[in-house]
Amino acid sequence: MRLPPTPFRLDPHLIAALLAAVPVWAALGLWAGPWLRAPAGAWGWFSLLLLMPLLEEWVFRGLLQTQLLHVTAVNGQPRRWGPISWANGLTTLAFVALHLPTQPLLWALAVTAPSLVLGHLRERLRSVWPAIGVHVAYNAGFALTALLLRG
Repeated sequence: MRLPPTPFRLDPHLIAALLAAVPVWAALGLWAGPWLRAPAGAWGWFSLLLLMPLLEEWVFRGLLQTQLLHVTAVNGQPRRWGPISWANGLTTLAFVALHLPTQPLLWALAVTAPSLVLGHLRERLRSVWPAIGVHVAYNAGFALTALLLRG
């Protein structure tokens, strides 16, 4: 019998997803500091911190992953590649593909791990809102790292 998920505000996976980002931002600043760019102007910040996380998570985790969970399930259980559901893996492939036209290949591929984390949170907590919140936090940390390095 599977227990219901804990409230996402207390979920250890949610906390781990947020804490794991801190060393990533530090490493990113050390490795790619000269190439990082903070958003320009109010629209850039609004887009990075609110608009894009909301749109991307609603479309990818809210719509696509939810539908893929239904169509790839066997006997009501998601099919998996090890710990990753097929729905999460396929959604992540689509998410990476979305980033390919606007980012260099390595930057686009770099969204793979965060996308898998966001998909895991969506499935574990049965809501798109934790993924939106973590996406906002990831983008904010990335932008603040770039801003601090510029100063």
